[in-house]
Amino acid sequence: MTGLPDNSHDNPSDVSDRLYFRQLLSGKDFAADDQLAAQMVNFVYAIGDRQTGECVLVDPAYAPGELVDIVEADGMTVGGVLATHYHPDHVGGSMMGLSIAGISALLERVDCPIHVQADESEWVAKTTAVGDDHLVSHSSGDVLTVGAVDITLLHTPGHTPGSQCFLVDGRLVAGDTLFLDGCGRTDLPGSNPAQMVESLRTLATVPGDTILYPGHRYSPAASAPMEHVVAENWVFQGL
Repeated sequence: MTGLPDNSHDNPSDVSDRLYFRQLLSGKDFAADDQLAAQMVNFVYAIGDRQTGECVLVDPAYAPGELVDIVEADGMTVGGVLATHYHPDHVGGSMMGLSIAGISALLERVDCPIHVQADESEWVAKTTAVGDDHLVSHSSGDVLTVGAVDITLLHTPGHTPGSQCFLVDGRLVAGDTLFLDGCGRTDLPGSNPAQMVESLRTLATVPGDTILYPGHRYSPAASAPMEHVVAENWVFQGL
């Protein structure tokens, strides 16, 4: 796993005026009638460039059609998906004996690439039945550009082999790697506690004013500065 990229040459203010960024809560902002969606309190993110009108969806599950409708109502077009990891509540598949709609259903509406971390590609394919023709594998440090907005992909294994986080304009979209309180489970298939420790050490070096946006709303707050998370979240103690 590589460390954080050097973005010191970037000028965030140039991007901030164009950045389209929405945090959407399952069971409330979309899939409002889905009891599992409400129980799981997943966050989906839309990230894009307001000027070009293109965006990507992070972990579009439960009601992908509704998510497309939401961003289209904002004048945006879905041009891709970023998957944090392979679990069905993030990309679709079978969970708790129920079938969750996800990237497979999304592709019926929008023909677009699904960006995954290389170590996660096989897991995503098995979970969703989405083929290699739509899956794009990435390495840590790769940058996905949406219009003029750069999204840096950071490999953070531990919860799953290919878990990844996304850095964009002072924001860290962390999936299930890191929550405001706690971190992703490491007792599931593909999990690795030692790798999670290393991933947390990497995330601890993110600038303190970076805002953490987690994959679930497990805390009263929906986001928080990393300096607060590192100071208050028990998972960083003793690292």
